[in-house]
Amino acid sequence: MGKLRADFCCNYKTTFNMANKTKKVATKYIFVTGGVMSGVGKGITCSSIGRILIGKGYDVSAIKIDPYINVDAGTMNPTEHGEVFVTEDGDETDQDIGNYERFLNRNILRDNYMTTGRVYQSVITRERNLEYGGKCVEVVPHIPEEVIKRIKFAAKKDKAEIMIIEIGGTVGEYQNMLFLEAARMMQILEKGNVAIVMVGYLPIPSMIGEMKTKPTQYAVRTLNQAGLQPDFLVCRARRPLDEPRKRKLAISSAVDLENIISAPDVSSIYDVPVNFEKDNLGDKILKKLNLRSRRKDLLDWRKMLARMKKAKREINIAMVGKYFKTGDFTLSDSYISVIEAVKHAGVANGVKVKLSELNAEDVEQQGVKILKQFDGIIVPQGWGSRGSEGKIRTIRYCRENKVPYFGLCYGMQMAVIEFARNVLKFKDANSEECDPKTKHPVIHLMEEQKALIAKKQYGGTIRLGGWPCKLKDGTKLAKIYAKKFGKKTIVSERHRHRYEFNNRFRQEFEKAGLTISGTSPDNTLVEAVEIKNHPFFIGTQFHPEYISRPLDPHPLFVEFVRVCGKNNK
Repeated sequence: MGKLRADFCCNYKTTFNMANKTKKVATKYIFVTGGVMSGVGKGITCSSIGRILIGKGYDVSAIKIDPYINVDAGTMNPTEHGEVFVTEDGDETDQDIGNYERFLNRNILRDNYMTTGRVYQSVITRERNLEYGGKCVEVVPHIPEEVIKRIKFAAKKDKAEIMIIEIGGTVGEYQNMLFLEAARMMQILEKGNVAIVMVGYLPIPSMIGEMKTKPTQYAVRTLNQAGLQPDFLVCRARRPLDEPRKRKLAISSAVDLENIISAPDVSSIYDVPVNFEKDNLGDKILKKLNLRSRRKDLLDWRKMLARMKKAKREINIAMVGKYFKTGDFTLSDSYISVIEAVKHAGVANGVKVKLSELNAEDVEQQGVKILKQFDGIIVPQGWGSRGSEGKIRTIRYCRENKVPYFGLCYGMQMAVIEFARNVLKFKDANSEECDPKTKHPVIHLMEEQKALIAKKQYGGTIRLGGWPCKLKDGTKLAKIYAKKFGKKTIVSERHRHRYEFNNRFRQEFEKAGLTISGTSPDNTLVEAVEIKNHPFFIGTQFHPEYISRPLDPHPLFVEFVRVCGKNNK
């Protein structure tokens, strides 16, 4: 399987080609930091700047630096940190890597992601291997030097003319100080090739009714204390930034007035690049980096936005999951790739998708009557037993009532369990994850995972990244892929799972009408299932949402939304 994975690892390469290239220039670097609060929009800012600069003719890539000690994002609860995004080469990363891929329309691999834990792990390993030649290894300069080394390696590997580096967290936190120090050192080492962007937040307190600049002023001062002066100030707020506040920020922060960029709330994250261009941000960044625009082209992006805004007919889709609630608040970030993939498919079909997030436990408590208003239902990824019975009841409702159903990873596994219980009449059928003692473990632990679990080796050990899937000829799955790629026998899709379909029951399932429509090339792993005589009932062990992009929507989501729309008429 290793060779197969290597062969298919880079199936989804960058789809854009740089025309009219000029003489190769030294790599330029843009550091993006955030002030005032977390979640201010650094990731979308990075992604949007990248999209703009691609439109101006440059090869652009991006790096995410996360300040936590975790080596990767794989072991963190989604309700605490949001979705874990999986790269083509199998890294478990922060969700911003997914945003980079969607906006830049290219794969972002593991070398473009680092955490405090990963950086320290590398430095300590090198020290143990005597790679520092007996020196006293210190936090400064050796940790920032390792960060710089990683940035330059990723830029070289990506052949990036411009590399955008997002420093996670908020300025003023202890956790990201060493990464800010790396940026400061790079300004010296790469004189004239580095730009600093700060994203600040300007609140409008309801009791005052006025936009306040002071929090962002303090954030800039805090960044100054780290030895960095922003070249650009991106000002996030509910409303556009007006001239009086621009002038106030320019005076207090020593940022050129023209480089203070308004970033108000917009209806879609995909509007952000176009909004930035109202302030000519792209040309201003190129000027700072001593570059010229090779062309002015956001045409494909603007066309996509026009199609999005033109859509009037609305369809209703429910996503039944478990990672929505965090205290008194609802968190959509746990499933951000699924949400965006549905949006991409809506644009492709010329419809507006209203996606409702339902807690699986609500289905357990209130019954399937709460599902009757929807044109289609998705059950996304998940772990553990909580909410599993609500998902199984949801799937039975979809199967029996011909409601379009799309199961992703755990959603496929739950579909297999539902079919086993209600069609095969294995009443105790379950996943070993939910019930290790079931007599019918139709979903079971992958064989190679058993030794890892016994040793409590959880981080980065599950089946991850791009793997080939063989399509069964004549199935709905194969026909959907053929609409986009022509007739193919094998496609590459990304995975993140530890449990799999139990082949011991395979013949019984197929005899009863569950079609195995996708497998590993050696036919040992079940990758997808479907049901005949149903408008759309497909479950995939893989995650098609990870590779869906606004300019290149995934065919499975496109077809699912199309069928939902047909069901809506």
